[in-house]
Amino acid sequence: MRKNIQFFDTTLRDGEQTIGVNFSIDQKVAIAKQLEKWGVDVIEAGFPVASNDDFKAVEAVAKAVKTAQVTGLARAKKNDIDACVKATAKAAHKQIHVFIATSPIHRNDKLHMSRAQVIQSIQDSVSYAHKYFPIVEFSPEDATRTEPDFLVEAIQAAIDSGASVINIPDTVGYTNPEEFEKLFKNLRENIPNFSEITFSVHCHDDLGMAVANSLQAIKSGATRIEGTINGIGERAGNAALEEVAAAMYVRKDYYQAQNHIQMGETYKLIQMISQYSKMPVPHNKAVVGANAFAHESGIHQDGMLKNPQTYEILTPEVVGAKKTSLPLGKLSGSHAVMQKLQQMGYQVDRNDMTEIFPRFKDVADHTDIVSEEQLSSIMEQMKEGIA
Repeated sequence: MRKNIQFFDTTLRDGEQTIGVNFSIDQKVAIAKQLEKWGVDVIEAGFPVASNDDFKAVEAVAKAVKTAQVTGLARAKKNDIDACVKATAKAAHKQIHVFIATSPIHRNDKLHMSRAQVIQSIQDSVSYAHKYFPIVEFSPEDATRTEPDFLVEAIQAAIDSGASVINIPDTVGYTNPEEFEKLFKNLRENIPNFSEITFSVHCHDDLGMAVANSLQAIKSGATRIEGTINGIGERAGNAALEEVAAAMYVRKDYYQAQNHIQMGETYKLIQMISQYSKMPVPHNKAVVGANAFAHESGIHQDGMLKNPQTYEILTPEVVGAKKTSLPLGKLSGSHAVMQKLQQMGYQVDRNDMTEIFPRFKDVADHTDIVSEEQLSSIMEQMKEGIA
């Protein structure tokens, strides 16, 4: 039986920490509704104690969302937890996300707390949160730079205090897949009730490994993945959830896991986040970029025309994007040029291409993409030779 992987979206919280991004409350509600339609299990709507507007946004999302769980972020402080209680009061399904840093550099230089003080804070905050929320998620911030023995101690303290979800944050994008697997192996061996707890991961992309680390976590025992749409977020951003979903879709054979994501809603969601965040999607962005389903190389175009699976492991229709395109440039082959001319209504065959293709190459060598107008011009020049 395939295990189910929950998707936890933090676009509205961590995603909004992207420099220059500031979603309005109406935009957050619209995004939350589309996230719910996409199939996410949990929506982190914000950090209620941070500001009055953030509180109102979490409150509005909590009222609007019907099937997904809504959560607010809280430091291991009573006031933060109280703000989450009030902001999510009208949510149909809710949880809370409590965190405190556990790594030496954070304990010593940011919190000025000892190990014992951090453990006490975890016990106090998680047990307090558990009075108001049926599901408490606890995050040991900067987990991947925390001593292995202390990470186990902190997580066990949270579980004993009522946490049923444990999130492992790679807060600064420090780790790699092999180290992440070792981290989970340590947890599996030292947390007695590991299999009874939902283990989640929240990976940042500082070294470009957020998606890879998230996927490794699935293989290592995680059953929840946290991230954002388009990978937006603090510094270099978060794991792009659409990429995680696509990898799970294409490589079902490898990950042996399922999720609730509706892949056909992906492209619409991507465009919404791009518009509201005022961050264009890079053309070479995996899964949804403008070039993700475009092929210019002649060898690739020829293969695509013969069998799309030669160079396309994911079709644009799966993610709700436009059809595959074969833009014509200097690397294109005669097969793709002939097909384009036929689509334009010209009756040409391979024999005709021996004369047409050299003319096409002359044009292509001096432009980025050969347009239909330029193709028509080539054909006009040759109309006496081709009916």
